[in-house]
Amino acid sequence: MEREELAGWLRLALTPGVGNTAVRRLLAAFGLPQAVFDQSPAALRPFLAEPQIRSLLTEPPSLSSQLEATWQWLHGSDGPGERQILTLGDPDYPTDLLHIEDPPPMLYLKGAAARWPAAIAVVGSRNPTPQGLINARQFARSFAQAGFSVVSGLALGVDGAAHEGALDGAGPDQLATVAVVGTGLDRVYPRQHFELSNRIARQGLLVSEYPIGTPPLAENFPRRNRIISALSQGTLVVEAALQSGSLITARQAAEQGKDVFAIPGSIHSPQSRGCHALLKQGAKLVETAQDVLEDMRLPEGSPQQSGPIGQPTGSEPDGTAEDEVLSALGFDPVSLDALVARTGIAPAWLQGRLLELELQGKVARLPGALFQRMAAG
Repeated sequence: MEREELAGWLRLALTPGVGNTAVRRLLAAFGLPQAVFDQSPAALRPFLAEPQIRSLLTEPPSLSSQLEATWQWLHGSDGPGERQILTLGDPDYPTDLLHIEDPPPMLYLKGAAARWPAAIAVVGSRNPTPQGLINARQFARSFAQAGFSVVSGLALGVDGAAHEGALDGAGPDQLATVAVVGTGLDRVYPRQHFELSNRIARQGLLVSEYPIGTPPLAENFPRRNRIISALSQGTLVVEAALQSGSLITARQAAEQGKDVFAIPGSIHSPQSRGCHALLKQGAKLVETAQDVLEDMRLPEGSPQQSGPIGQPTGSEPDGTAEDEVLSALGFDPVSLDALVARTGIAPAWLQGRLLELELQGKVARLPGALFQRMAAG
């Protein structure tokens, strides 16, 4: 992209009061951004209100500095991955995004060259249970092994685990995962995911609609969720509270005509209530990755799994002789007092055994003095 062309797109995107929907109408009517700026106020009135017209025909004060920052980022070489900017007029712009009401005029990309393979979104809580993290990583790894990219939002919790699982499961030439972020691509948020973002840049793609230099503003994160769902054939919600960004992503996926899947959990866990609400609204209940893959169109030539995909591995089958404490735990969170009542074991001995199982990764200690059995990851 030439610097003059970039300046035109930035000016259009940065004009205050003119949203993505209006930008799309203007481009459809007049062509490239510079042609929009060449129009008279009379020609613009069918598309914009008077305050918007005045704003559009006045160059934003920040344009010069934003252009320089964007140009430097685009041609920088710090960190892994190629840098690219796609506009609505670019043939590589993802087709699925063109089908939503307000596609971003500009997409900033960092990582592998722009390509948009079949993908599944995996989203969920920033504060998941230990089992939720295992599920996110395990399902994402299975999706990648089946040939799908995994789309998520690089947030703490389920998002990060999903990206990691996809990177672990993908082949060397596969676009493993797409991270749609809520900041400019010159920043990494949260900072704990700095190394993860570098891994994604090497074998995946970081995507943002926000200009270079955009900080982590709270309002940007729910908004980017429409891109996560649009880039995916279906959306899997691993864990979610009733008020969460994951449910926004699921709603937008449904509005876009995409499949929504949810993993059920304990009726006692607040992190399961969002998934249960989705199931009541018609989301598809899944227990294994195969449940999702059966509804998805597998990419041609993708590797196929033998046997069920996404089943927990390494755990003992039902009906065999298991540790008495594990048998009593089940998979719902349970208190020490409840375990004492179930097993008849003295509390002191039971606490010691729970600690041993916790150190072995078979039991998780949850807030509220609760314990939960873990499926193998």
